[in-house]
Amino acid sequence: MASAHDKAVLQAIFSPTTPFGDVPGLNQEEELTDDDSSFDPVLLKQVKDLELKGVSAAEAGDMKTALHHFNQAIQILPSRASAYNNRAQVKRLQGDTKGAIEDLEQAISLSKDNGRSACQAHVQRGLLLRLACRDEEARADFERAAALGSEFARQQAIILNPYAALCNRMLSEVIGKLRNPEVPEMQ
Repeated sequence: MASAHDKAVLQAIFSPTTPFGDVPGLNQEEELTDDDSSFDPVLLKQVKDLELKGVSAAEAGDMKTALHHFNQAIQILPSRASAYNNRAQVKRLQGDTKGAIEDLEQAISLSKDNGRSACQAHVQRGLLLRLACRDEEARADFERAAALGSEFARQQAIILNPYAALCNRMLSEVIGKLRNPEVPEMQ
């Protein structure tokens, strides 16, 4: 009997263009965490509170306040990646793509290219690079984020890799024919 993960993998193989989130058991991004054990717990709580305030302000459309909260969080714990990810989103919304990419690169570096912040930074940078028609660089970011567990990034990597999509489609057709062989009509 196949496990839930095995079924999810097969679903992804046979339906490579399944929309984001429709492959249960395959997206591991939610399980990712950042290693915050090296930070002072009091400062960490303060920074997380500032980030929550920043996210709330950004969701309300107040980018100036959001940016202020993220800048404060970075000042308190400059070696923590999460605030750079969040600040990158505000910069992107303000049209500062260059600044957003710089923050995402800092997040990747600080996270040592591991954990939730790295995964999110690769996805976000991949999207910005794709918008700039830098598809090869975008695909590399999506592939790294997919390796960290992002189903969305896996889908983007497939979209940017026409050979993978073609192979998956051909494999799906072969399996479909094996499951439902055409019976010759008798006349």
